[in-house]
Amino acid sequence: MKSWMKPSRVEWISFIVLMPVIDLLLNYLLFGERLWWEPDIWLYSGTLVFVQGFCSWYLHVLSMHWLRVKYPQLNQTTLRVAILVPLHISLIFLTFAMLFYGYDRYNFLGYKLNEDNLRLAFYMAIALTAIATTLWESEYSLKKYKESMKEKEQVQQLAIEQEFETLKNQVNPHFLFNCFNTLSSLITEDPGQADAFLNELSKVYRYLLNNIEEKLTTLEKELAFIESFFSLLKTRYGSAIELHVDVEAKYRHHLIPSLSLQLLIENAVKHNIISKHQPLEIEVFVEDEKLMVENNLQRKIIKAVSHNIGLKTIKAKYELLKKTGFSVMDDGERFKVALPLISLEKEESGQAMKHKLDKKKFNQVKM
Repeated sequence: MKSWMKPSRVEWISFIVLMPVIDLLLNYLLFGERLWWEPDIWLYSGTLVFVQGFCSWYLHVLSMHWLRVKYPQLNQTTLRVAILVPLHISLIFLTFAMLFYGYDRYNFLGYKLNEDNLRLAFYMAIALTAIATTLWESEYSLKKYKESMKEKEQVQQLAIEQEFETLKNQVNPHFLFNCFNTLSSLITEDPGQADAFLNELSKVYRYLLNNIEEKLTTLEKELAFIESFFSLLKTRYGSAIELHVDVEAKYRHHLIPSLSLQLLIENAVKHNIISKHQPLEIEVFVEDEKLMVENNLQRKIIKAVSHNIGLKTIKAKYELLKKTGFSVMDDGERFKVALPLISLEKEESGQAMKHKLDKKKFNQVKM
């Protein structure tokens, strides 16, 4: 049997609930008070009305389902109902004409036609059918609405994924070339410092390689990585750059998207003047369950080419994780980015993150 020919659970329930009521009312209209003291009416007419009612109900369901196949969209509901109403009324008229005129023709259980009762039965059936049809159509419309919302969400999710992949490919690994230039200078000027610099550089890239497939990392690990990363910047800029980290131990086991801090610090270095007279000060702290990364603003006169790749990348990660709260604040003097912290317990239980993408969809930014 084709799927559109199968009644739904709600349609079955409506039949089971309404049919005994219809059976009783119809037999009362057919036979009046005789219904209460003649068992043959219950046995024969009751059974016949029930069988005919089942056939009529199934034809109603089939006609409605067939129209859903022809006009399945939510915006076609008006057209579907406009065709359905006269179709159902015709089925009701045919059903009751066969029942009342058939009983009268064959004098079934002594029945004589009463046209007033026929009209009353017809109106009653229209009312009950209207209730049932409204229920059925409401269920279908709600289902289609949920499907359309799900499809819309999937399209939006796909757009975010595509944007994220584009952003990953656009991230400029300029700090790598700067590191090599710094290392080249140190080799001739201070071999000991060059060795220390190379050691920190290896830690940075070991972390990058280990976390390239990870969606999230603990704040503890991210901060440890930032120490090595910042030491590279410190070697290059000296006292012209400072990093202050003030994160309580209770927050260090929370999660954030991997490499977010590195992107934000690199973003601050890229867009601000860094000198002994105008040192760049970066602060990392927790406020209202969010990790705040803040720096003083001293924008370069000649601005570096920027497409806000770092910020867009982090924002895309939070959107893919369906986490709200990421924000960027710029008051002209301070630049601040808020990263929502994700509870490790919720992550491990799978209750908060069960809708995350698989690892391939959430590969980290390749530096």
